[in-house]
Amino acid sequence: MRELGGDQVTEAVAGCVAALRPAVARDWTEVTAGGLDWNCHETALHVADDLVAYAGNLAGRAQDRYVPFELKLDEGTDNSGLLQVIETTGALLAAAVRTAPRHVRAFHPYPFRSADRAGFAAMGIAEVLLHTHDMTQGLGLPYRPAEELAESVLAYLFPHVQPGPTPWRTLLWATGRGELPGRAPVTDWRWNNNLVIPAERLDLVGIRPAEARDLRLGGDGGFEWIEGGPYEGTRDAAGFLLKAYEGGVHRPEFGVFALVRREDGRAIGGIGFHSAPDDEGRVEIGYDLTVAARGHGYATEALRALADRAFARDGVRSLFATTEVANIASQAVLLRAGFSKVSEDDEGLAFELRKK
Repeated sequence: MRELGGDQVTEAVAGCVAALRPAVARDWTEVTAGGLDWNCHETALHVADDLVAYAGNLAGRAQDRYVPFELKLDEGTDNSGLLQVIETTGALLAAAVRTAPRHVRAFHPYPFRSADRAGFAAMGIAEVLLHTHDMTQGLGLPYRPAEELAESVLAYLFPHVQPGPTPWRTLLWATGRGELPGRAPVTDWRWNNNLVIPAERLDLVGIRPAEARDLRLGGDGGFEWIEGGPYEGTRDAAGFLLKAYEGGVHRPEFGVFALVRREDGRAIGGIGFHSAPDDEGRVEIGYDLTVAARGHGYATEALRALADRAFARDGVRSLFATTEVANIASQAVLLRAGFSKVSEDDEGLAFELRKK
């Protein structure tokens, strides 16, 4: 799967325009867009409106709402002009994505009220792919985007959805636009930008399946790491995340997080859950830091933030962690974060933190 950026936004928009151009002479206001309540003209305008809104929020670093402006067509704009507007607003989003630093986040309401540049690129691409499908269905035109684009949209925005053998069909099914053998129809859906948990000096940035795959294959996962990173434990955890995603059991709120230092936007380690809580509300955690980041209290800070977030959720009653007998530093981190030692044997020590 590909990392999503400005080039992929441009590719999606070009595919949309090419698919719709053969029907520019038709009256789009008289044709319903697929299974939507909108006609094709309204749907095309919606695509352009979303593209420029995403560009505006990301470029303007909006934090609590959409930037207050509205896209309005000149009177008498025909379908060719409308396609030009889609091209232009797509170019604006592509430029905003290319120029935004990796760590910058801006407002989007679902589900955690922010998205980074990859998230905005993914949302823009999703709007283009899905609504081009809707419009071409109504207009009776052929359309099938690149499977790699659909695969990346799923891995960035639908981490809770098990990927299927054909990404485009899976994306259509996940958004209530088609069927997949063995899966119930989808009637209610929403995409899922990654969670960021703030700590005092760090942000715990949720790692998405697309980024986990890159980390597992030896890449940087889209993060800028300090010297020595990412450490082996983070790569291993990314592999477990990817396996859960491919098995359809990944729950992103109980996933893996990169520890990103707020002062410079650089990643220094990883932390996360081994899985979702069990029936008793117990969930195991793990963490690691690059060597250069150790000894500054970052692990304790991150562990406290993760624990607070976990205990704020219903159904989580205790956190559990293990460490080797010789790893005195890790044991000290757990004790400083409020954990208590609950067992010890030749293989290691176990610690637990219970919800108060």
